[in-house]
Amino acid sequence: MSTLAAELLALPPSCGPVRLVAVDGHAGSGKTTFAARLAAALDGAPVVHLDDLATHTEFFEWTGRLREQVLAPLAAGRDAVHQVYDWTLRRFATTTTVPVAPVVLVEGVGAGRRELRPWLARVVWMELDAVSARHRGERRDGPELAGFWADWARAEAAHFAADPSRPYAATRVDGVTGRIIPATVGESSTSS
Repeated sequence: MSTLAAELLALPPSCGPVRLVAVDGHAGSGKTTFAARLAAALDGAPVVHLDDLATHTEFFEWTGRLREQVLAPLAAGRDAVHQVYDWTLRRFATTTTVPVAPVVLVEGVGAGRRELRPWLARVVWMELDAVSARHRGERRDGPELAGFWADWARAEAAHFAADPSRPYAATRVDGVTGRIIPATVGESSTSS
């Protein structure tokens, strides 16, 4: 992890003074866990969780909120403050601050999407197939969210069919072990 952290810190800034790094993959693939480990290796790098910006009715329509509330302030060298969606109350209920830092991580399904890639220094992909990731997520969330997972799986499949992130990932991580797949460290991302 320290090798990846050093590599990310050596990248040129991509969003004002910040190196914005996406941690993307299927729901249940280990993005949040990996992002926490990577943030620790980066001396507490801030992490933006896309689950805080998505909603029950807008699984993938959060790019405007991310751009306005997070990317624009960071690009201007200012701390960002964004709304946080409460999945129980079904509304934006609080805010959180994302300080300007050498590296800021954005984790969540679609973090490496086309619209965000111009702002990104790196895309990291969690390598775990959609079926295995979904089973892991369903075990984690329990049977009461089975209907949500069915809706989510359809939306996620449509999203990645139209706008895949994996081909743009310069770093891939084994979603089972959490280990970086060695052949991907140091590869340059394709941008477009």
